[in-house]
Amino acid sequence: MNRISTKVSFLAVCLVVINTSFAQLSVTAQAGGLKFLGDVGKKGNANFFSDMRLGYNFGVEYRIGKVLGVGIDGMYGKLAGTDNDKTSHLNFQSTVMGGAVNVFGFFDKLKDKEKEVAPYLHAGFGYLMFDPYGDLRDKNTTLYNYWTDGSIRNLLESAANEPLSTIIKRDYTYETQLKDTVANYARNTFYIPVGAGAKFKMGFRTSLRVGVAYNICLSDYIDNQKVGGNDSWASASVGINVHFGKKPKDAYSNVDFKAVDNSDTDGDGVKDLDDKCLGTPKGVKVDGKGCPEDKDDDGVFDYMDKELTSKKGAKVDGNGVTINEEELAKRQLAWDSLAVERSEGFNAAPSLTYLKEVETKAKENQNKTGKTSSIPAEFVEADYNKDGIISATEITKTIDGFFEGENSFNVEKINKLIDFFFEQ
Repeated sequence: MNRISTKVSFLAVCLVVINTSFAQLSVTAQAGGLKFLGDVGKKGNANFFSDMRLGYNFGVEYRIGKVLGVGIDGMYGKLAGTDNDKTSHLNFQSTVMGGAVNVFGFFDKLKDKEKEVAPYLHAGFGYLMFDPYGDLRDKNTTLYNYWTDGSIRNLLESAANEPLSTIIKRDYTYETQLKDTVANYARNTFYIPVGAGAKFKMGFRTSLRVGVAYNICLSDYIDNQKVGGNDSWASASVGINVHFGKKPKDAYSNVDFKAVDNSDTDGDGVKDLDDKCLGTPKGVKVDGKGCPEDKDDDGVFDYMDKELTSKKGAKVDGNGVTINEEELAKRQLAWDSLAVERSEGFNAAPSLTYLKEVETKAKENQNKTGKTSSIPAEFVEADYNKDGIISATEITKTIDGFFEGENSFNVEKINKLIDFFFEQ
């Protein structure tokens, strides 16, 4: 009674664990072949697989983390063995039924994405019930007598019985319970299963399992013969595993793709996906592509253009003002010379102090000439104080904003900004 109570308690604990962790639960149903490896069946079998019998397995698994898992399974099947040589004609077949607790090692989730095909390992400890029977008589209950000529007859082999005997055939009906004449052995035992297999992902929370296992019994009486070491059996099976947990979230499960498709960050009435001019200031009219008007077609939008009637083909600065090419060439030579000098000085000793010195000299030069360089439209974002000059502090702030993802600058654009700083 105490043993029954203990088993019921253990089952109750298992059910509680399964119920509270349903999200990691799966079940497996498998079928395959069982090959007995013991004392009977070693002698004279022409085909190694002739004694293989069917076996069935049903298991419940609980996944712990990415690799480890535990499971409880039950098995049912038959084990059999037959000797076919002159020295031994033993045979047996036993129905076996039992169950085991297993520890699994899965290798399908070692990376972010679950593998379509992945191996797994398992080992455990189980309990097995068996009851060996022998095929000793034919359907007429006549005892088999094996003669040295290879025949089976109804009489013992002797010269006198040869003309009187009749040849009979095995009917492969295991009708006689086998017993040991010396020991009344227990018809149950523990066993240790060790196995490996592969898992093939099929979708719909289902995977195909193909596996092999070696099962070590702690008894040598599965075949009713105690000769050498303990008996064992090998198994090969194929089956289906079904997972009942919640479907795992992917990296984009929380993304509202509909909102992304309809987003309009600059509020100009044109979706970002169709907007060719992102970042248009509020209140500025745009066309169907999200771009503001540019009446003189000089590449500077009207809301930024300080010269709305530039001649077609004229070169303009960042403010849309026509540039005097001769004057531009002179200034460009001076700027290039000064920019090279400043850039080389910065490369030799890069520091914020040096940039400050360049900034001061640039302002002094602008004060003397009364001319300032226009900030190109692509760099206007870096002019935080809106004074028309890119300062060393603003370059530093722009670089910090790049690393924080707070502006539209990239590495190439920052390099151009620094070049412009030396040129202004």
